[in-house]
Amino acid sequence: MTLLLLLGAILSEVIGTTATRFSEGFTRLVPSAIAVTGVVGAYYLLSLVLKNGMSIGVAYGIWAAMGVSLVALIGAVFLGDGLTWVQAVGLALVISGVLALELGAAH
Repeated sequence: MTLLLLLGAILSEVIGTTATRFSEGFTRLVPSAIAVTGVVGAYYLLSLVLKNGMSIGVAYGIWAAMGVSLVALIGAVFLGDGLTWVQAVGLALVISGVLALELGAAH
């Protein structure tokens, strides 16, 4: 259940962040509402993850790293942002760091 809540928090944050791109500085109502709802929902779900006992370092590390990675990939694949090889290596390092954090916490 905790992992599903964490996945929900990640997806909510990604939706909110992506909607921010389309809000044009929060001047467009629908994307702005989606952005605010997504971010608030992400923090609410993250709070439930923490309430269920996951450590804050692991939960936040996974949430942040997966969010950054997914948003970067969405930007590159769907929004024309591009992704250099240096950025791709950086994303791989972020994900590797979170895996190390999770594996270290498991033992």
